Amino acid sequence: MKLFTTLINGLSQTNSSLKKTSLLSAYFIQETNELNKLWVIALLIGKKPPRTVNTTLLREWCAEEAGIPLWLFEQNYHIVGDLAETIALILPISDSKFDLSLHECITQIQGLKNKTETEKKDFVLLMWRNLDEAAKWIFNKLITGGFRIGVSKNIVILALAQALNVDKNTIAHHLMGDWSPEKVSWSSLFSFEEGSADVSRPYPFYLAHAISETDLSALVLEEWTAEWKWDGIRGQLIKRNGEVFLWSRGEELIIDKFPEFEKIEMAGHDFVIDGEIIAWKDDKPMDFQSLQTRIGRKNVSKKLQYDTPVKIIAYDILEIGLKDIRQIPFDKRRKILENLVNDSDQKQIILSPQLDFVDLDTLHEWRNRSREIGAEGLMLKKKDGIYHTGRRTGEMWKWKVNPFTIDAVLIYAQRGHGRRANLFSDFTFALWEGEKLMPFAKAYSGLTDDEMKEITTFVKNNTLQTFGPVSSVKIELVFELAFEGVALSSRHKAGVAVRFPRILRWRKDKNVSEANKLDDLKELLK
Repeated sequence: MKLFTTLINGLSQTNSSLKKTSLLSAYFIQETNELNKLWVIALLIGKKPPRTVNTTLLREWCAEEAGIPLWLFEQNYHIVGDLAETIALILPISDSKFDLSLHECITQIQGLKNKTETEKKDFVLLMWRNLDEAAKWIFNKLITGGFRIGVSKNIVILALAQALNVDKNTIAHHLMGDWSPEKVSWSSLFSFEEGSADVSRPYPFYLAHAISETDLSALVLEEWTAEWKWDGIRGQLIKRNGEVFLWSRGEELIIDKFPEFEKIEMAGHDFVIDGEIIAWKDDKPMDFQSLQTRIGRKNVSKKLQYDTPVKIIAYDILEIGLKDIRQIPFDKRRKILENLVNDSDQKQIILSPQLDFVDLDTLHEWRNRSREIGAEGLMLKKKDGIYHTGRRTGEMWKWKVNPFTIDAVLIYAQRGHGRRANLFSDFTFALWEGEKLMPFAKAYSGLTDDEMKEITTFVKNNTLQTFGPVSSVKIELVFELAFEGVALSSRHKAGVAVRFPRILRWRKDKNVSEANKLDDLKELLK
């Protein structure tokens, strides 16, 4: 595991994307064990093996091995912010006596799944006592499942493209889908022969940036189309060789959550459709909260399918008859999509309507109507644009409506993790309900580092009670929160839930009595 340890140390010690790409590319060339290379790819793009040891037990065993009380371990953990690093720093220093490969180490960790707690502890202590600090940190990363070292999937793709001398878009496509080092070989994953791809494999999603006023005013409108930006789950619906697959943008196979699509037929054609999965009833979209009831269930009952029916709103087609058509201009792909949907008698796929406009004023009018029809805004697509890989500018833009906002009171604060381990950065906010404050949302993004430092000082000086890592604070600070939507929720004490809450600004000009009421939030439901 020495080559892997050297790689991870190098990656964690630089912020340069070019340097990280170079380090990874060199590793893929130097490493001769293909299983090790597959595991490196899997770990860095988020395909981590399931955790086999509870992290609470790891904390207890580490404190015991180091001869310190558990509370002292927890205090150190909250300061360091990374469990694997905390354990490596606290454990007694030892020499490395094992020379396991990465694949062998992960295999042994996975073998703990059905072991007793005593057997798991014996194995973990054996590793801790026979690894040096650097190897111990790597082992802890593997067994805790917290493998975050600042390497994006795009960096991995670029490194593989360099090492294999293959176009990055081809690499991106081959890394999609439900694969793992236990299921594939290096040669099968990176076989570039036609017809060698996994039948279920989706394409990398094309993602849009938000459009600025400058870019909007520069558009030659005759070259663009407009559609609603739907508020659902982005997905690819795939039918190949008689099998149907449904993938989320997060590369999860979710057909079991939406069995309505399993038997879909489109005039006998194979296809890959890009669209939005929407809870849809009475010819209109339901709120996103309704859709979440489908996501969180292990078994989707007939009643749930009846109460929360779903459709996919199709806005692009990437493959037809097993032929990749992503390089065809959008207006021609759109025509193929229209013909496919209109020639079938299925009811689960709806064409995303294209909106007529002659000028920017008309586009503004469409955008202002978004919430009326359950959309988040508009998507603008260039007629001759191809379907790119990843987030790109120039041929597709998103133009969302302005978010909802509300002024709320900070009531709880919690330290962050990683580089924010010394700062309070995770917050709970409340609104007035009569003379009491009712918690309704948590948010952790939107503040600058300087603002978080200032709030951290406030929390330290104004903590009323502590509940583990959470501090209850003096009621004094007001923040303006932004969010995308609000829905009734029986799971929340406030009776409502907001979508994507984040901090818009610190309202130093307001005192707590001027914060909004819970009724103000509920008014947005109407």
